[in-house]
Amino acid sequence: MRKPVIPVLGALAMLATAFPAIVITTYPASVQAQTNGMERRTDRRDTRQTSRDVKHACNAQSGNSRSDCREAKRDTKQAGRTNP
Repeated sequence: MRKPVIPVLGALAMLATAFPAIVITTYPASVQAQTNGMERRTDRRDTRQTSRDVKHACNAQSGNSRSDCREAKRDTKQAGRTNP
């Protein structure tokens, strides 16, 4: 009498399904690589957004000319360049 193949295949399928989960949980979590360039890019984006906010706030105030607001934006961006 021949043994059924189904239980063996079921056991193999269960191992094949469980193995990746075991490997993923036992493998140490890697941190996302953060290079100097990525940090500088993030800093520039933050500085640009801050300078935009300064310009919009300046424009919202009455009595400021466009050149005054552009200068405030430029000063904010320049301060972001010089402060590491």
